[in-house]
Amino acid sequence: MISRKLKDKMVHYTFFGIATFSVLIISFIFIFLFVKAYPAIDALGTGLLSKEWNISRNQFGILPAIYGSVFVAIGALIVAVPLGLGASIYLSEIAPNRIRMILKPLIELLAGIPSIVYGFIGAILLGRFLYDTFGMRGPNSFLAAILILGIMALPIIVSMSDDAMKAVPKDLKDASLALGATKWQTIRKVTIPAAISGITSAVIMGMGRAIGETMAVMLIIGSVMRMPVPFFNVFDTGNTLTALIAVQMGESHGIIINVLFAAGIMLFTIVAVMSIISDYLQVRTTEKFEGKR
Repeated sequence: MISRKLKDKMVHYTFFGIATFSVLIISFIFIFLFVKAYPAIDALGTGLLSKEWNISRNQFGILPAIYGSVFVAIGALIVAVPLGLGASIYLSEIAPNRIRMILKPLIELLAGIPSIVYGFIGAILLGRFLYDTFGMRGPNSFLAAILILGIMALPIIVSMSDDAMKAVPKDLKDASLALGATKWQTIRKVTIPAAISGITSAVIMGMGRAIGETMAVMLIIGSVMRMPVPFFNVFDTGNTLTALIAVQMGESHGIIINVLFAAGIMLFTIVAVMSIISDYLQVRTTEKFEGKR
C-alpha cells in the first residue's frame, strides 16, 4: 500500500508539473514570436511604433493597430462589464429558479454564435444604423466594433460571474440579512467581495475575447491603418492588431512577415499587461472590502 505521505507528494509533484508545463508553453510561444519578429525589430527599430504604414515606401508602423486594439478592448469592457455584472447579479441573487433556468442557457448560447455572424450583423445592420443615425463618413467605425465585441464578451462575463456568486456560501448571506442588512447591501458588501476573484477572472476572459477577436473586427472596423482624429473619436475607422495580421498574412513576404510577428508580440504584451492590471485591481478591491489599507 502507498502511504499517505507518498500520495501527497505524488499529487503535489503532478500538479507542479502541470503548472510548470503551462508556463513553458507560454514561454515557448513568446520566444517563437520574438525569434520570428527580431529581423523586423532589428531593421526598423522604433519605426515599428510609428503611425506610418506604406508597404511601397517600406514604412511599417503598427501604432494605429496597437491603439485600435486597446481602444476597442477597453470600450468593449465598458459596455460588457456593467451589463454582465448586472445580469449575473440578477440571475444569481434575484431571479426565481424557473426564470434563471430559461435565461442562463439563452445568454450562454450567445457564446456559441460564430464570430463571422456577429461580423455580418455589425457590418450590415449596426454599422448602417449608426451611419444613418450619426451621419458618419461610412458604416465602419470603432463604435460598431466596440458594441459588437461587448456583446460577444457578455456571455462569458455573465456565466462566470454568476457561477462565482452562486459559489458564495449561503450562510454568509443569511448572516448578513439576519444582522439587518438589506438584500442590496448583502449583495454589495458580502456576495460581490466574496466572489471578486471569479468576477475578475470573468472580466479577464471577456477582455481576451474582445482583444483577440479577428473576423468580426475585420468586417466592422474598416481595417484602415490610421489613428482616429481626435484620438477618442469612436465614429472614425481604424484597425486592430488581429485584423492587421489576418488581412496582411496571406500575401505577405520578406520583412512584412516579421513585422506581423512583431504585431503578435505586441498583442501578447497588451493581453499580459491588462491581465496584470486586472489582478492588481482585484487585490486592491479585496483589500478595500476587507478594510485593509
